[in-house]
Amino acid sequence: MTRTPHHRKLLAASLLALPIALSPLAAPPAHALFGLGGGFGGIVYDPTNHAENLLTAARALEQINNQIAQLQNEAQMLVNQARNLASLPHSSLAELQASVQRTQALLGEAQRIAYDVGEIESAFAGQYGTAAGTGRFDAMVGNARERWQTSVAGFEDALKVQAGVVGNIDGARAEMQALVSRSQGATGALQAAQTGNQLLALQSSQIADLTAAIAASNRAEALEAARAVSAEAQARENLDRFLDYGAGYSPTTVRMFGH
Repeated sequence: MTRTPHHRKLLAASLLALPIALSPLAAPPAHALFGLGGGFGGIVYDPTNHAENLLTAARALEQINNQIAQLQNEAQMLVNQARNLASLPHSSLAELQASVQRTQALLGEAQRIAYDVGEIESAFAGQYGTAAGTGRFDAMVGNARERWQTSVAGFEDALKVQAGVVGNIDGARAEMQALVSRSQGATGALQAAQTGNQLLALQSSQIADLTAAIAASNRAEALEAARAVSAEAQARENLDRFLDYGAGYSPTTVRMFGH
């Protein structure tokens, strides 16, 4: 191939420019030497920027995880609050009220002298007081009979109340077992507190039954003691009347067995 003078000039210029292009002073940074597409005209990969982007993404992900954990904690707090505010599904109020009403009904069936202050005062002023040993003989006998019947009725009433209280024991035992079971399975503070309150109410109803039984028993004993005292007073009055011969009495001779 024949080279013309023009070709020789172009070749010489290319040889002179090649060392300048390959010189270290003209080389690009090391991180910019990796291009996509096989040349320097594609997208440039920067390792430093890539590492910083990864670190930023990791921090953002950590913040998101923290927010998720916070939301989970708040949700758990709401669940716990809901459990603490959950009401106890079991109530012993109706059964306890029925038990107390049964005892009150038995007390209300008191015969003759009931649990009434005015009635007691009236009865003791007539049948048991000073008037019990005065008046006609048949009236005193009638008062004595009334007092005896009242004492018998008092003991009968006491036995009825005691029987009713004993009958309430089975219901109280069942309610106590149910409340203890609910207390052990309570899911929150409110349920535990309500169970404790119902147990206290059950205890109060049992104390009320015990009070009623004691009151009925004491009533019967008091009526019997009053009857005994009145009977003693009436006996003394009868003896005084028997020994009092009166002003017009004069002894006479009495013949017995035909002599």
